[in-house]
Amino acid sequence: MRDAPSLGEMIDEVAARFRVSDLYYGHGYDNPWDEAVALVLGVGEFPDDKSVLSQPLADVLRRRITRLATRRIEERIPLVYLLGKANFAGFEFLMEPGVVIPRSPIGQLIVNRFEPWLSTIPRNIVDVGCGCGCIGIACAFKFPGVEVLLIDDDPGAVELARRNVALHELGDRVEVLHSDLFASAGDSMFDLVISNPPYVDSVDMGSLPSEYRHEPESGLAAGDDGLEVVDRLLTELPGRLASLGTFVCEVGGSAPALLRKYPQLPFIWPDLPQGGAGVFLLHASDFAQTGARSSA
Repeated sequence: MRDAPSLGEMIDEVAARFRVSDLYYGHGYDNPWDEAVALVLGVGEFPDDKSVLSQPLADVLRRRITRLATRRIEERIPLVYLLGKANFAGFEFLMEPGVVIPRSPIGQLIVNRFEPWLSTIPRNIVDVGCGCGCIGIACAFKFPGVEVLLIDDDPGAVELARRNVALHELGDRVEVLHSDLFASAGDSMFDLVISNPPYVDSVDMGSLPSEYRHEPESGLAAGDDGLEVVDRLLTELPGRLASLGTFVCEVGGSAPALLRKYPQLPFIWPDLPQGGAGVFLLHASDFAQTGARSSA
């Protein structure tokens, strides 16, 4: 009888299968090895430490890993959905199909508390289009004591965000609101508005890899130019940003369309050393000086 494989051997086996399977990596990992490590360690909730690699793998875990690896290959399901959890900005979040997978490079800015872009520590923060709640919850950890509002118009995302707030025991200062942008937020003003809205234009939607087809189209597609939701945000923001407020938003590959459409706005594009692109910042004073009407 063959000895039980070690974790390291199982990682090698899964990585070898992934390498020859023409998978697309865009949901937290960018290569077959890292995704194999995440799968094997994630199933058994093992620490990401070389010391566990020689540990024998229980047969029940080996079978589950093999089954999930097969689904990843044959169905092109993103690993995060298979595991039911995702990592973002150093924190773990519950995940489920029907909600867009966390991967925004805004996480890099959160880790550094948006330095040097904020003029003062925010008194309150809102995450518009929060999905699973990862951006707002990570901000709550990085800005202790600050009130955070999570907004989404999808009931499934709202429910998942509430579960993640409870998981991280932040219910005393993180609220989740079912709302179409700011529609149900009363007359609240915010020091920091963050959004990772849908921004994929119609051309790119037609050529997305199979893995992205498992995510809700409503969380990705944003019209011909990818700016349907961003247009609405820029229109509403002058009435929502406090006088020293800052807006942080991801538009990804729709950045060129944004620049063409709003040539009067002084967008700031911070460096993202860990990869990613298309994240901009604007300050409340930018709207006061130039307005947000597009040139389209």
